[in-house]
Amino acid sequence: MDGLLIDSEDIYTICTNTTLREYGKPDLPWSIKAQLQGRPGPAAGAIFQKWAQLPIDYPEFLRKQAPIQRELFPHTKPLPGVPELLSTLDGSGTHLALATSSHSGNFKLKSGHLSDVFSHFPSQQRVLGDDPRIPPGKGKPAPDIYLLALETVNEKIRSEGKEREVTPEECLVFEDSVPGVEAGRRAGMQVVWCPHPELLLEYQGREREVLAGLTDNDVDAEAEAAKPVVEADIVQGRKAETGEWVKGTPGTLDDGWATLLETLEGFPYSQYGIKIDNV
Repeated sequence: MDGLLIDSEDIYTICTNTTLREYGKPDLPWSIKAQLQGRPGPAAGAIFQKWAQLPIDYPEFLRKQAPIQRELFPHTKPLPGVPELLSTLDGSGTHLALATSSHSGNFKLKSGHLSDVFSHFPSQQRVLGDDPRIPPGKGKPAPDIYLLALETVNEKIRSEGKEREVTPEECLVFEDSVPGVEAGRRAGMQVVWCPHPELLLEYQGREREVLAGLTDNDVDAEAEAAKPVVEADIVQGRKAETGEWVKGTPGTLDDGWATLLETLEGFPYSQYGIKIDNV
């Protein structure tokens, strides 16, 4: 949601830099911000604190951020192409679900004035960062939040009894963050990566790794791509022995399961098998 549907990532940066400057610290660089994006609060906080070295603990930092966020978050705006994309998908009968690491309080601050955008997501198909159904430590880049979002869609489908359930490989994840791309890939879903221009610049030359979900510091993307898959299993309709994907793991370089778009304007629906009248 943040930085994908609305311009809240830039607002987060303003809020963070306000407190950093209060303690004479440098502004938050994109090399660090890239690691924070998409992650749940505790994980992002640990990364931030290790870098910032503030003389206050993280809970105190959050307390200082709160009033700044309360002032600025109600002024978020949809990013280019987002209203048209959501309206078109919703009007086509496509099942929509929201999966965001933002907790419920901040979600309300950022979305309360944008009902025309978020009304396309049924309330029961919104999974927020503090959803108790997500186990501790299982936020992005783990796949749990996307698998749970899919389950909310399938719950509706089962209750109506009019169509078959949706499988992970039939899902298309829209993400701006690098951990979010990895989460989508680990969920076995196709991914559209639409990053902030500064984030794209930060990962220049590593785009293929991001799309494969292989940007973790402990993962050698080239070695991972060359490693044969020996697990003889059928995973969500795809054979693991082909080397395409093993449940819960990221993808491989250039596997065609994720794409990079610099904007959501003029979204190419047909490229993803989405049938839209008059498009």
